[in-house]
Amino acid sequence: MRQPALAVSLLLAAALGAASGCGGNDAGGGREPGAGAGLEVSRAGWETDFSKHSVPLSEFRSGGPPRDGIPPIDDPKPVSIAAADEFLGEAEPVLVVEERGEARAYPLQILVWHEIVNDELAGRPIGVTYCPLCNSSIVFDRRVEGRELTFGTTGNLRKSDLVMWDRQTESWWQQFSAEAIVGELTGTRLEPLASQTLSFGDFKRRFPGGDVLSRDTGNPRDYGSNPYEGYDDPGSEPFLLDSEADRSLPPKERVAAALAGEDTVVVPFTRLREEPVVNERSGEDPVVFLYQDGVKSVLDAPAVEDSRDVGTAAVFARRLGGRTLTFEATPDGGVTDRETGSSWDITGRATAGPLADQRLRPVRSDVQFWFALAAFVPDARIAR
Repeated sequence: MRQPALAVSLLLAAALGAASGCGGNDAGGGREPGAGAGLEVSRAGWETDFSKHSVPLSEFRSGGPPRDGIPPIDDPKPVSIAAADEFLGEAEPVLVVEERGEARAYPLQILVWHEIVNDELAGRPIGVTYCPLCNSSIVFDRRVEGRELTFGTTGNLRKSDLVMWDRQTESWWQQFSAEAIVGELTGTRLEPLASQTLSFGDFKRRFPGGDVLSRDTGNPRDYGSNPYEGYDDPGSEPFLLDSEADRSLPPKERVAAALAGEDTVVVPFTRLREEPVVNERSGEDPVVFLYQDGVKSVLDAPAVEDSRDVGTAAVFARRLGGRTLTFEATPDGGVTDRETGSSWDITGRATAGPLADQRLRPVRSDVQFWFALAAFVPDARIAR
């Protein structure tokens, strides 16, 4: 399970954060005496209104690093695909965001060290986030009621998931839900945006005019190495979950989850590897889960390039042009729909046939570890 490697990595991150002068270990601070009662992490230096919160303050745990000890990227510098070829392998995972015809790839070999990117794409302020402990990737619009927010890492976790903060109000936000859970903006939800994880090779083929987040982050790290070596062993225990992990699946089984609608549906990767096309329903909505191999883990071997292939998945609505499509895998590893015989790729685009160049609508979804999904959505339905 190699869990000691994780502990060493977290201590190293804490040391780097302490050297930058961030945070502290005093239990004091905060706006007023009594505010934050039950909080077991440091309030030192925070101007957060701890009297406002939607979750018990006792649920927060220190992850090790202080505030912004894991530094967000505030001045992202994208480069061309050709330039990214110098530091990314074909099978390396990238988180892809599209906005009004522009596409950008965020390499997980960079996100694993920074967790948050405050960026702008096609004129829209976006937050790109990745929590290595939950393997969850969430992208959202950074605007709230006309005000643009910028985000950092609190150094704290809740249910093992990243807790962010915004610099404008110092409210605390849950990465999983993109919701403010402590402070002035408690109860506010950020607008989630469609994204998906692809191999760098697939990104190049699908978005030849796209660009890529560069390693010029302002806080250089050992990009390409893995500070969480061995963490994604499916049977290993989560870090600071603070409760018993749901055992309906192995804790760190990767799952694709359709989060739209009242019925959250989860398809384990163990099924998707055998059945790479799964037609399902999320609430009243017909959806399809698509899986493709050829994508490496960033949480396995010491070097990402040496890590095992874990694949990727995406979820799309099956309704297109007033009809519901039914999808199936082809013997050569492709995807087709029964109604028109059109061929489709992992990005939900028809590549050939009567529907060529049409796109399926992405459903709000994520690929993450089962324990994390179950901790936040205990009633999720597993499609075995």
